[in-house]
Amino acid sequence: QVQLVESGGGLVQPGGSLRLSCAASGFTLDYYAIGWFRQAPGKEREGVSCISFSDGSTYYAGSVKGRFTISRDNAKNTVYLQMNSLKPEDTAVYYCAAPFEIWYRPLAPADFGSWGQGTQVTVSS
Repeated sequence: QVQLVESGGGLVQPGGSLRLSCAASGFTLDYYAIGWFRQAPGKEREGVSCISFSDGSTYYAGSVKGRFTISRDNAKNTVYLQMNSLKPEDTAVYYCAAPFEIWYRPLAPADFGSWGQGTQVTVSS
């Protein structure tokens, strides 16, 4: 049973930074990918970033490329999302999730499950 727990959200001013954490239990990160997704009020959940553990490939949505960085710490079974140069439009609940199977679309929420409870990120002055 995969369990994912997000943390690290909060209130930050535009231009600021936050680092989100996704702690995994019930499986090792060697066998799966982890994706970060977000959902703003009134909007659909969207893919933000994903890291593959088979080859270390990383994927980013165009809106965050160059500002966000995904990484993993195998020893801690944790995936991080470093978010820099935050904008008000980054405000959302951020979730991490694992793909259902080895073949998946990296930024497609429909291909992921085992969702965490989410962590709120608010970017506002």
